[in-house]
Amino acid sequence: MTAKLELKSVTKSFAQQKVVDDVSLTVATGEMVCLIGASGSGKSTLLRCVNLLEAIDDGEILLDGFDIAEPSLPPDPIRRRIGLVFQSFNLFPHLDVLSNITLAPCRVLGLEKSIARDQALDLLERFSLADKAYSYPDHLSGGQQQRVAIVRALAMEPELLLLDEITSALDPELIGEVLDVVRKLKAQQMTMLLATHEMSFAREIADTVCYLDRGRVVETGAPEQIFNDPVKQRTREFLARVSG
Repeated sequence: MTAKLELKSVTKSFAQQKVVDDVSLTVATGEMVCLIGASGSGKSTLLRCVNLLEAIDDGEILLDGFDIAEPSLPPDPIRRRIGLVFQSFNLFPHLDVLSNITLAPCRVLGLEKSIARDQALDLLERFSLADKAYSYPDHLSGGQQQRVAIVRALAMEPELLLLDEITSALDPELIGEVLDVVRKLKAQQMTMLLATHEMSFAREIADTVCYLDRGRVVETGAPEQIFNDPVKQRTREFLARVSG
């Protein structure tokens, strides 16, 4: 499989503390890679580095083999190719769902409003949100808002989708509907890098699981290997904590 994203010895520090420490990993085209690890292990920062919201201190971030982390490169054209969905939904409260979704395709991609609207309505239909097109965010449940946030990212037709703890702000009964959206994207072979605390979901959905601890990659492997027979003691200890 062709590598869509490749990180090579990526390092990022804040105030002398290494938050991402010499991380290397690969996401193949059509693959789902899940990042697991305790809070503060560097998962969210790593995703922000991939989307160029944080400048890395060292290393390379290759998208289709091209280093997008070069400081001289303008970030906006690259960000258009990479969708990022945050744990907080970040919807514009003064805009209805349809307007939230069509804003960036119109302003950034230059799509005609009617085309952007038709594409947005199609996405909403695909993800069982068609009846919410003219609702405002504060009239939606948390699960609905997060699904709209994913649809908004998809409206930009990204080549790579980054998902940052997208269920962590949700009540337990709403988590399933958001994870169902990710299952649909996986079935459509969307290339995804997902940071998650949902171990059972990572076991189910991932092609590859990457365990991070204190900013470093401790172990990478197939879900059945990581969860059933981890090689590293630190991986075993982490999984024992989260499953206990």
